[in-house]
Amino acid sequence: MESNNALYNLFLNAIHEKRKVKVKINTFEKGEIQRICIPFDFWPSKRSKDGKDRYHFNDLDSPNWPHVLSVLPEQLIDLVMLDETFNPEEYVKWTPSWIVPRDWWNYS
Repeated sequence: MESNNALYNLFLNAIHEKRKVKVKINTFEKGEIQRICIPFDFWPSKRSKDGKDRYHFNDLDSPNWPHVLSVLPEQLIDLVMLDETFNPEEYVKWTPSWIVPRDWWNYS
């Protein structure tokens, strides 16, 4: 298990290298789960009113459908950067205003 600082640095590297990640998360609803995701950003969720920073991922292998997965730092157990890259054009379908700077062409 990585420290929160090490996980955050891996998350940033995955954003910059446009690499998919495998995450292990302790969820409130289902306990521990693992997912393959696209790393999106790190900032407070607009849905949550607590103002706490969260990791935001696009969960690619959810049993229901791909969706945004927002995770508190204390819920993130592990993050592994995969060899597989992604094309932001396939996943970003809005005009982004990211907190974490990146070079994702028109999707930055």
